[in-house]
Amino acid sequence: MEREKTHTCGTICLKYLLFLFNILFWLAGGAVLAVGVWTLVEKSDYISLLNSSLYSASAYILIAAGVIVIVTGIIGCCATLKEMRSLLIVYLVLLLCIFLLEIIAGVLAYITYQECFPFCYQLDEQLRQNLKETMQQKYMQPGEESVTQAVDKLQQEFKCCGSLNSSDWADCLWIQAAENERLVPDSCCKSPSELCGIRDHPSNIYRVEGGCIMKLEEFILSQLYILGAVGIGIAFLQLVGMMFTCCLYQNLKEDPY
Repeated sequence: MEREKTHTCGTICLKYLLFLFNILFWLAGGAVLAVGVWTLVEKSDYISLLNSSLYSASAYILIAAGVIVIVTGIIGCCATLKEMRSLLIVYLVLLLCIFLLEIIAGVLAYITYQECFPFCYQLDEQLRQNLKETMQQKYMQPGEESVTQAVDKLQQEFKCCGSLNSSDWADCLWIQAAENERLVPDSCCKSPSELCGIRDHPSNIYRVEGGCIMKLEEFILSQLYILGAVGIGIAFLQLVGMMFTCCLYQNLKEDPY
């Protein structure tokens, strides 16, 4: 009788621990989902300037991961409350798959953050070339209103001018137009106003502060750092969940009350 009672108490304790884990797992999934949505809503303009699907894909991956984590948490709660051993196996397999994916994603993000060769070299070159070409060829052009707004927002928020420096604007199609008197866009000015881009003196524009590419690179690498930290953090949280799941599965096998 004492042995049966011990098994019963242990099973109940594991159920509550696994249920508590799933609540934390839900919160983590919600946080990942929120970061992905925030990246798409608030920073999608900057990502669109790069003409690359790599960075927008990372936001969609975060959203997908958040949804999968939430769905997996629901399965875990159902398996725990209903004490369904078959559902516990499904839950354990999903945890293991997500764990492996997040470890891989986290490690890759940290490797990228540490400027590994040759990937990060290619990353920097792609950033510089795409941003410079976008600014020079699409700024203030018909049908490219979204690019124009994104560039203006980028230069004002990051307090920068041009891709590498303000001289990049000399080759811009819009700047070279005969009817245009500006040397740089008005968004390069420290105090933006109509036609303020006529003067490119350092006291008027963000000239000595450098171009936008370095600040955009820092922003993207910081996002990769956060992605890596979140991925590895949640992955180790899942180790605890897998341990509880295995223990509960074994207890239900020995003590199917």
